Amino acid sequence: MKNYLIGFVLLSLVAASCGSSKKDEAGNLNDKKAKLQELKTQQDKLTTEITALEKDIAKVDTSVASAKPKLVAVSTVGTDTFSHFIDLQGKLDAQNISYVAPPNGQGGIVKALYVTQGQTVHKGQVLARLDDQTIRQQIEPLRVQLTSAEDTYKRLKSLYDQGIGTYQNVLNAQTQVNTLRQQIGVIQKQASLMTVTAPASGVADIVAVRVGEMFVGATAAGPQIRIVNTSDLKVVAQVPENYVGRVKVGSNILVYLPDLNRNLTAKVTVAGRTIDPTNRAFYIEAKIPSSPELRPNQIAVVKIKDYASNSAITIPVNVLQNDEKGKFVMVAAKEGAKTVAQKRTITVGELYGDKLEVKSGLHAGDVLITEGYQGLYEGQAVTTDAKI
Repeated sequence: MKNYLIGFVLLSLVAASCGSSKKDEAGNLNDKKAKLQELKTQQDKLTTEITALEKDIAKVDTSVASAKPKLVAVSTVGTDTFSHFIDLQGKLDAQNISYVAPPNGQGGIVKALYVTQGQTVHKGQVLARLDDQTIRQQIEPLRVQLTSAEDTYKRLKSLYDQGIGTYQNVLNAQTQVNTLRQQIGVIQKQASLMTVTAPASGVADIVAVRVGEMFVGATAAGPQIRIVNTSDLKVVAQVPENYVGRVKVGSNILVYLPDLNRNLTAKVTVAGRTIDPTNRAFYIEAKIPSSPELRPNQIAVVKIKDYASNSAITIPVNVLQNDEKGKFVMVAAKEGAKTVAQKRTITVGELYGDKLEVKSGLHAGDVLITEGYQGLYEGQAVTTDAKI
């Protein structure tokens, strides 16, 4: 019993000792973490103070500033014309696109085809002939009847002139002749409607019919013969409704054709009066000069000028920087014998492409730092001489 009590006491002492050790270790770990955080805070503070002191020393110590000027590239600020454009996706379209239809309104089997795809045709040129055999078969019997009726009329007229017969007989014979002639004329007109001609001059860019096939003008697959006149082209585009007050008939536009890397100038000739509810835009079109290189449905970028200034100061947009006080740029200025960086707070206007309009803060003649401006501070020595 005594031995048991002694063992129990020893185990209790060991357990207490272990528990105390674990608590001490946990306490030490928390203390170390807190100390580490405190040192990191001090480090950040010291780094900030060191950076500030280095800048102050560089401003005051001319020997240091002149010994280590930062290499930069500069550009002299000037005034120039500046325009802002609305860039829209558009396409070229032909003013005159003709879809050839059968003159008889019903169509027929193609007996002869005189046009090929890509061929230039002229208005009135015969493109195809439809099978008119059935129609012409009706003419021959009528011609036989007409010949007989004309003979009868001549005979009766001759007898009447001799005082034989009645005027009514002559009149009936003449009426028969005229009726047959009219019937033949109607059938001949029907036969002429089996000749398909070009409704306009241009290029036959679609010929989707062959001899022996039925020509009706258009099928489920599309038009069978289409003629495009590329001498009269236009550019069309959809303009968002928020620009409705800026775009009107007569507005100047630029048309850029990316496939040809070509720019054209034009004026808006048509501006839609309604807003499309599906895309909240309105339609515009403008005539453009014709050229053999231009094709209908060719992609075009329509640029509509909505702002212009004849004496604007512009800068590359990449040199613009921001801080808690707003937008600024760095310029190079003379301070005695050295060139230093100066910070200029600016007010900006319109942005188009890589050019940013500056409304205030810069003046013509200022020397703008365009490269190496990152990290510059007020008063830091700069140079454009790579040898220094």
